[in-house]
Amino acid sequence: MDEPDAVTDPTEDGPNGLDRDRRRLALVSHGTYMKERGLQCLFFACALVAVITVVLIFAFTMIEAAPVFSDIGIGEFFGLRWAPTEGSFGIAALAAGSGVVTLGALVLGVPLGIGTAVYLTEIATERVRGIVSPAVDLLAGIPSIIYGFFGMVIIRPFVAAVSGGLGFGALTAWFVLAIMIVPTITTLTMDALRSIPMGIREASFAMGATKWQTIYKVVLPAARFGIVDAIVLGMGRAIGETMAVLMVVGNAPVIPGSVTSPISTLTSQIALDMSYASGLHRTALFAMGVVLFVISASLVGFVRLLSKMGRR
Repeated sequence: MDEPDAVTDPTEDGPNGLDRDRRRLALVSHGTYMKERGLQCLFFACALVAVITVVLIFAFTMIEAAPVFSDIGIGEFFGLRWAPTEGSFGIAALAAGSGVVTLGALVLGVPLGIGTAVYLTEIATERVRGIVSPAVDLLAGIPSIIYGFFGMVIIRPFVAAVSGGLGFGALTAWFVLAIMIVPTITTLTMDALRSIPMGIREASFAMGATKWQTIYKVVLPAARFGIVDAIVLGMGRAIGETMAVLMVVGNAPVIPGSVTSPISTLTSQIALDMSYASGLHRTALFAMGVVLFVISASLVGFVRLLSKMGRR
């Protein structure tokens, strides 16, 4: 009778150098081994699709945007004036519009999202949590065009009445985007707060701290890396939003004069112009897509770096 493998405990590394999964599979029948291997290959292929898709999208966008370097020039591309019909392709005003809209949305949305997460995780009763949590989840599932309608019909007239203008501009976009990023920030912050062991809270209570002192002196600092992750991903959501922003900013490609004056953003300008653009104009739009891609990749990289710091 054949002797079993030298490794008897599949949860520990053995002297033969096999990894844990391979050793587990070595202890089952051939049919089960082949089935497990097949599933591993299937799931690996699924994961590989995501990687290949990202590479293909980036390569396609870069190829379409390449003439920016030779036909437009980097200096002009990052200039202030966007007037394609006159041969000006500067995106600085559009980038400024994206920055203003995103920062304002974060100022309004981050406290709202974190406050909601703290309430649902640390304070709310099960009954209240059962009502509020589905409402927050539903916010994430509402199509962005609906947010655009809400901003244009409800928020814009309110801003117009307060400011005296038409209501199109960064201020209206702030309110719309702040609501849109709340589900992202809330959900990820709740995950970060729930990852904190209950023993830390109990230790704080045992030392005489109140519930509120435990929340802001113990729980929130312990979950700070996860909360920053949530904010960064919410920022990515705000930068990439197109339809809702397109409907409320006024679409004027100029440096923002005030929070109530019409502006335009990178995403909204691409959506507006792509349907009829050609030649250098089309190339400039793809180059704007590369800029957005690089910003998104930088945010994801920053989140990964923070996650590694948090695990240490």
